[in-house]
Amino acid sequence: MTPGAKANQSGRILETNVEAILTAYEYFQIGTHVTKEYLLNASLLKKRYAKQVYIGNGVYQTSLKVDFYVVGLPLNPSELIIECKWQESGGSVDEKFPYLNLNIQQYYPAPTIVVIGGEGMREGAIKWLRQQVNFNHNLLAVHTLDRFIAWANKTFGVA
Repeated sequence: MTPGAKANQSGRILETNVEAILTAYEYFQIGTHVTKEYLLNASLLKKRYAKQVYIGNGVYQTSLKVDFYVVGLPLNPSELIIECKWQESGGSVDEKFPYLNLNIQQYYPAPTIVVIGGEGMREGAIKWLRQQVNFNHNLLAVHTLDRFIAWANKTFGVA
C-alpha cells in the first residue's frame, strides 16, 4: 500500500469513529456527496447528517465539501459541521490548517468542530489551530477523538 493510500485509509477510520458516535446518538445518515440544501430540506428526520456535503465555494472560489454536516442538535444553532484531520507521520495536513481556518471563518454556514488524530502533526500547528477558537466565531473546538467523545456525551446526550 502506498503512503498516500495508507493515509487515506487512516483518515477514513477516524471518520468512521465519528460516524459511529453520531449513530449511537440516533442521528441518521441521509446521504453522501449531497448539497447542504438537500440535507436541510430532509425534514422528516429531525436528527440527521450527511457526509461530504457541498456547502458552496471557499477562499479560492473552488467547491467546498465538509466531512460531516449534522442537523438537529439539542443546541442553538441546531446545525454543526465536523471536519476530521488525520496525520500519522510527517506530512502536509497541519500545513493546511490556515486554509481550513479561513474557510471555516468566512465560508462555513454552521459552527464547526475539527477532530484531529494521529501522531504526525506538529505540536505548534495543533496549538495554533486550537488558539484560533478565540478568534474565529465559527470554530467551536479542536478535539482529539477521545475529547470529541466526551464532548458528544455532554452535547448529544442532552434530552
